[in-house]
Amino acid sequence: MALDADFMIWLEDLFSVVPDTKIKKMFGGAGVFRHGLMFGLATSDGRVSLKADSETIGDFTAEDCREWEYHRKDGKITTMGYWYIPERLSEDGDELLEWSLKAFEVAVRADNKKPPSQRKLK
Repeated sequence: MALDADFMIWLEDLFSVVPDTKIKKMFGGAGVFRHGLMFGLATSDGRVSLKADSETIGDFTAEDCREWEYHRKDGKITTMGYWYIPERLSEDGDELLEWSLKAFEVAVRADNKKPPSQRKLK
């Protein structure tokens, strides 16, 4: 199932609390970007996740959130460090902003680990 136009409008409205955010359709879902770095993901079933690393995973596990998984055609499961957000964030712009900025910092840290020629942020 691809994300419909109403969901995309809702997603843009949801992330409007985060300055300079862009939503881009991709692979049946949507990526949430800021300054060229993807820090969020909306899946084809309409769920929203944010990028996490060792510094922020505890926030998600404390809320009993699960990590997003991609089920490959070969039967293997791949994860990419995106965790589903607590449902209450959809109703609380201030808290969504806080979690989103942390997720963006995760994306910045990941970008900084890349060779200079491959970094999005220069």
